[in-house]
Amino acid sequence: MSKLPAHVTIREVCLRDGLQIEEPISLAAKIELLEAVVATGVREVEATAFVSPSKVPALADAEQFATELKRFDGVEFSALVASPNGARRALAAGLNSIEYVVSAADSHSRANVGRGTAEATAAIAEVLEIARDGGATLEVIVATAWDCPFDGPTPPQRVLDIVTAACRVGVDRIAIADTIGTATPRRVGALLAGVQPIVGDTPLGAHFHNTRGAGLASAYAAVQAGVTRLDAAIGGLGGCPFAPGASGNIATEDLVYLLRDSDIETGVDLTKAIEAAAVAQRVIGHELPSSLLRAGDRILS
Repeated sequence: MSKLPAHVTIREVCLRDGLQIEEPISLAAKIELLEAVVATGVREVEATAFVSPSKVPALADAEQFATELKRFDGVEFSALVASPNGARRALAAGLNSIEYVVSAADSHSRANVGRGTAEATAAIAEVLEIARDGGATLEVIVATAWDCPFDGPTPPQRVLDIVTAACRVGVDRIAIADTIGTATPRRVGALLAGVQPIVGDTPLGAHFHNTRGAGLASAYAAVQAGVTRLDAAIGGLGGCPFAPGASGNIATEDLVYLLRDSDIETGVDLTKAIEAAAVAQRVIGHELPSSLLRAGDRILS
């Protein structure tokens, strides 16, 4: 086991992953949620996705929402894309940090972006060129890294092949994602053991869902293995519209609570995070799965 890091960067994903399976909310409600998120002190926010509005209606206002991001200094906003055209839209809207998603499972890839894994992987170089020409950075996110809702367990080699292709062309960051919330600490460690030698010095992140109750444990296992970048969503919002039953990112406030106990800094104010989760629950209009939103922080003095 690696020595625990002193700091873990949390990327807040409630505004993209968190909202994508919800009924669309107003632009004003999104801005209210964004303001609450920024108030937590988080410095990386996945703001939206430039994908088909017909497939993800909740994010159909990506261009309009992107214009609001300029009001916030000191925060790196990113957008997820699934195609070269999506990358062009993101750049035109003023984003300078792009995430390109490639599913390691063919069936999920076809459901998600209309093409198989090999074709999606082959497009990494084109998306990178678009990003570079626009002065943006590119992160490749490997979806369904452990399991697919249609194909079952994902062979690790499929993940390693995507990571290898991404690193070969020189992307800026890599992340592996447990899209449907099936990972466990044992499986996380096993896959990371294969991924880390390939990425070398390229920053490596991870994205977990708490669908089956092991998301936080899996995130902690990733940190123990040396990962210092984690995605999380205020309130535990989130899920994949193309992966039935895959709901609930790990909650930002629950993750901060866990890491704090190991003296791992995140820069996120836990009280403000719980307050932001309450805002999210109100604007979404239904109960969210966050444990700290329900139970609160422990008494520390």
